[in-house]
Amino acid sequence: MKYQQKLPQLDQLLSDYQWLWHPQPFKQSRPAWCERLPVLTEQLLRLSDDELAMMQGDHFALLALLRPYLPELSDMTPLTAVAEAEFCALKPLNPRFHSAIPGRKWQQIQAFSAAVGKVERPILEWCGGKGHLGRLMAMQWQQPVTTLEWDAQLCAAGEQLVQRSGVDQHFKNIDVLAPLPKRLIQQQHTIALHACGELHCTLIRQAVAHQLPAFDLAPCCYYRTHEKSYSPFTDGLTLQLDHNALRLAVTGVATASRRELKWRDREMVWKLGYELILQQQLGLPYQPIKPFNKQWLREGFEHFCQHLAQRDSHKLPDNIDWQHYQTEGQQRQRESMRLSLPRFAFRRALEIWLVLDMACYLELSGYHVQISHFCDRTLTPRNLLLSARRGYEN
Repeated sequence: MKYQQKLPQLDQLLSDYQWLWHPQPFKQSRPAWCERLPVLTEQLLRLSDDELAMMQGDHFALLALLRPYLPELSDMTPLTAVAEAEFCALKPLNPRFHSAIPGRKWQQIQAFSAAVGKVERPILEWCGGKGHLGRLMAMQWQQPVTTLEWDAQLCAAGEQLVQRSGVDQHFKNIDVLAPLPKRLIQQQHTIALHACGELHCTLIRQAVAHQLPAFDLAPCCYYRTHEKSYSPFTDGLTLQLDHNALRLAVTGVATASRRELKWRDREMVWKLGYELILQQQLGLPYQPIKPFNKQWLREGFEHFCQHLAQRDSHKLPDNIDWQHYQTEGQQRQRESMRLSLPRFAFRRALEIWLVLDMACYLELSGYHVQISHFCDRTLTPRNLLLSARRGYEN
């Protein structure tokens, strides 16, 4: 019952520091904690671009920066520590087997499969897409695979790949969020790599309801749910997470390219500049900008703002100093990135809290549970593996 001891402690720590990690500097120029920690605020705002990038990518360096002002954060390291998975060697395959899989995705699939290890039951692949993971594991362990996927086109593409590889794999075009026919869940070993939000939560509940003997899950995108806030599996927790908090848990950019970071920064600058126009020129309060055509980011700041205003039925004045607001957006972006560092220090803790919540529920439901990481964060920041087996003593 090791996780039932750790979860309440992490729950308390995150609840105690919600005043620090929950406010979003992108939405308010100075969160309330800046007055509470003025020296830290000044130190953050003085960080160079190189220092900022280093703190964003090095969790332990970030904790070291914050610890003089928040010594209690030392407790977070042991509470969020996760062991590396035990890996088994995979049989070498003909390169043609994975020629249709992007390189990084193929590396993730291999790492996940090696961490799961030998499978001795038929396999049920949850939300499997084209079935790449199931096809590899079928090839490795000579087990039949049933791949569940709601997108019919992905099922059809997967069936074509099966014909080329010759494995025993069958696709079921089905929505796993709906009640599943009992005939589909029959004591298989269930696998799910990067199942998002409601998808992995549903798997947890289905596993317990049908007493699945074994499953391995790498959760992802916890915020992808129709619920307004997260509903914990475990009773008695203090922390309440809304969509913003769930998004914070997955904001790591370890795998982003320089080009992706460049466009991310431009988008942030222009959105902040546009928000300042709405506030100062039209007197409107802050409101999140709805998703937009990314092509607008290629047309210049003025055109970007005009596109958004037209879409949202805002009439902008004719005499706007566009360069002024773009410069102001750059300054706001510079400050918000630095003032976001304290909340970024809690990203992994929030994700661990979410996975611990699932693990404790499974322990109480009769499973032996193991949380590990199946690859380095540079391959994917969503590298946590939740493994559950029935019939073991906890």
